Amino acid sequence: MSEGKDEVKDVVVMNEGEPVGNGSIVPYDNFIQTAISQNADLDKLEKLIALKERVEKNEAKKAYVSAMAAFKANVPVIIKDKTNKQYGSKYSSIENLVNNANLELGKHGLSANWSLEQDGETIKITCTMTHELGHSESVTMQGPPDKSGSKNDLQKIKSTMTYLKLATFECITGIATSEANVNDDGNGVGAACEFILTEQKATLEKIIKDKNVNVGKFLAHMKCDEVATIEQGDYVKALNVLRLAKGDPK
Repeated sequence: MSEGKDEVKDVVVMNEGEPVGNGSIVPYDNFIQTAISQNADLDKLEKLIALKERVEKNEAKKAYVSAMAAFKANVPVIIKDKTNKQYGSKYSSIENLVNNANLELGKHGLSANWSLEQDGETIKITCTMTHELGHSESVTMQGPPDKSGSKNDLQKIKSTMTYLKLATFECITGIATSEANVNDDGNGVGAACEFILTEQKATLEKIIKDKNVNVGKFLAHMKCDEVATIEQGDYVKALNVLRLAKGDPK
C-alpha cells in the first residue's frame, strides 16, 4: 500500500466496500470528514491531519522536482542583448534572462522571487523558487557594495544586488551561463559599464550651465536619468552634443 493508507485504517473505520484511495493519493479531506462524523477523539483527528500534511508535503516536493525537470528539458535560449562599451563584450541583461526564463517556468507552475537583507556592508540576496503546490527551494549569496568606477552609494548597492539576483537565479534554475554572460570584469553586472568620472561630470555640467542647455532634453538624448549616470563610453558623445547645442535663451 502507498504511504499512509495503513495509518488511515487505524484512525477511521471505513464503510464496507469503500476503497482507500485510488492507488496514488489518499483523499484525506474525505477521511477527516468521516472521522468527524464518527466522533473520533482529538488525538485521532490530529494524527490524521498530521498524516495528511506529511503526504501533501511529499507530493508537493515530487511535483516540484518533476516541474524543474520539465523546465530544464526546454530551457529558453537567452540572447545576449547588451554590449559593454568599455570592454567590447556582449552579455545578457538580468531583465532579458529572467523575463525569458519566467515564460517557460510559468508553464510548469514555477515562479521565482528574491528577498534582500543588508547587514552593514554585506548585501545578502536569496532567490526562492516555488511550485504552485507549495514546495519551494532557495539559494542565498552575499557580497559587498560594488565600489568600481564612479558610482554613488546607491548605485554601488544596486550593482551588487543586480549581480547577486542574476547569480542566484542562474543557480536555482540551473541555467548554464558563459563567462561573457556574467561579465564580472570589474564593472558589476547591473551596470555592465563605468560611469563618467566626477571631473567629467563637472565638465559637462559647466557646459550645460554656461550654454543654458535644456538638461531634460540633453538627458533624453543621452538616454539616462542624470548626468552622473552617463556611461564612460558615451562621454565624448556627450561633449559633442553639448558643443553643438544652441541652448535656451537666458
